[in-house]
Amino acid sequence: MSEYREKPAPLHGAESLAQIRVVLVEPSHPGNIGSTARAMKVMGLTRLVLVRPRFFPHPEADALASGAEDVLQRAEVHDDLASALADCARVYGTTARDRHIQWPQSDARSAAQEMIAAAAQAPVAILFGRESSGLSNSELDLCQHLIQIPTGDLYHSLNLAQAVQILSYELQMASNAGVAPLPELPERGALVAEREGFYAQLRDVLLASGFLQAPREEHMMRRLRRLFDRAQPSGNEIDILRGILTEITRWASKGEGR
Repeated sequence: MSEYREKPAPLHGAESLAQIRVVLVEPSHPGNIGSTARAMKVMGLTRLVLVRPRFFPHPEADALASGAEDVLQRAEVHDDLASALADCARVYGTTARDRHIQWPQSDARSAAQEMIAAAAQAPVAILFGRESSGLSNSELDLCQHLIQIPTGDLYHSLNLAQAVQILSYELQMASNAGVAPLPELPERGALVAEREGFYAQLRDVLLASGFLQAPREEHMMRRLRRLFDRAQPSGNEIDILRGILTEITRWASKGEGR
């Protein structure tokens, strides 16, 4: 008889947890993908998203999933991060180091409470970066919030699946605690795809106007992203901002023809 048995009772907070996706960016080791699936399933998370995995599917991933093969079978694979996050309203990125441009930041426990509250309204994503180098600044640009996992002074490096396990545990605990959902907003918050469309258009207009210039172009756009992310615009407000940019572009093109 097996020592371990599946519990027949439904998982606590499954509705909110189902809205949270774990996103691995360019994982190198298939074993980490399998271990991530197991870490997720044991805590009630089932939505795994892979962006450009080096090896997947792979027998080692299946072996280390150990009971969570269904999570692997349902895993989504994307060629780019933006498409993996397109329908998410909030994105949290994990990082082990401080960044020059400051994002809102919290530890795993408080971030998990925020995510459970936010997931009651719209999909939420947690990004985990490469085993060797984590997430790039351009990938963190897609995030509205950063998470750091406190570690001891002697050693600061966590294995990818270990980091997923810690966040998954905190999410399960927050779900069991019955975290209150965020106050209902009058309008739906802008999704990643909508925000990215606005940022691309804003960049084009600012480049054409001469406001954005090398070598500070990237740095300035990152600051502008942080400004609009703090404002948390709705989808309708993003449409208004894009309409303003469109009219500015039309007005400028008329002026050039005079």
